Amino acid sequence: MDRLTGMGLFVAAVDEGSLAAAARRFGMSAAMAGKYVAALEAQIGARLLQRTTRRLTLTDIGHGYYPRCKAILESVDEANREASAAHGTVRGVLRVAAPVTFGALHLGGVVARFLNAHPEVNVETVLSDRYVDLLEAGVDVALRIGKLSDPALVTRRIAPCRMVLCASPAFLQRNGTPRNPAALQRVARLAFSDAVSPGDWTLLDTKGRAHTIGGPCRLVANNMQMLVAAALAGSGIAYGPSFAFGELLARGDLVAVLPRYRAADLDLQAVYPSTRLIPLRVRRFVDCLVETFGDDPPWDQGVQAAKSAKPSR
Repeated sequence: MDRLTGMGLFVAAVDEGSLAAAARRFGMSAAMAGKYVAALEAQIGARLLQRTTRRLTLTDIGHGYYPRCKAILESVDEANREASAAHGTVRGVLRVAAPVTFGALHLGGVVARFLNAHPEVNVETVLSDRYVDLLEAGVDVALRIGKLSDPALVTRRIAPCRMVLCASPAFLQRNGTPRNPAALQRVARLAFSDAVSPGDWTLLDTKGRAHTIGGPCRLVANNMQMLVAAALAGSGIAYGPSFAFGELLARGDLVAVLPRYRAADLDLQAVYPSTRLIPLRVRRFVDCLVETFGDDPPWDQGVQAAKSAKPSR
């Protein structure tokens, strides 16, 4: 008998609690399902299930075999889906969630290219800096920033998210340019309130030593675009992701502060609920994001230029 079918029935029987329920899932009789599992046990030379008229339990060998068997079946399913997707048509509605500033500045062009490439897809975007429950909100894929460890979600790294300090040339001319992290304690600071620690900034020097700047900030806002506007208006030194400030740094509208120091880099990641049965439109969209941004995203050009520039005296 087919071993994969036997493995599938064994896993289904454990998941459903009975061979009869597993048989219904596979569209066969309970007697036939029992023969498949019995053949599987004969092939491996060990009993996997203890079966009575009232209950089904795993043997010790069955306990160890079940997760390995399930992983094999998922790998086969994944391989079949990838083979089918290679010549499949991308269609349907794609719901995407993203942070407000990143979405407003960088997502539109990617979505436009994706729509042009896949005329049978419609896209709905939800821009919010608040955490969105993907299943509750009906979101297919979300873009998130940080080190994510939710075991219920699958993540794929899209691009680095580098943090920068910057201010307007007018502000630095009036207040002087800080030469070290300690000097930041004496100037107006602008912070994003939804950060883990909005008022505490930690910078690393070239030797890897950490310097923490704490205390109250002159302005704290829950909208990164408001901080950008405040920085441009000369209200203080802002701290935030390079995707929000990179273009302004490249144009010279803002100036990098302490470019020889660095903050801990984060990641821009795509997250979705499960590796199984991922719609082809989700896979293709995430591929598009990776191809567009990658390890050297366009918004970092101004940041890299600032780091390579000689410090003023």
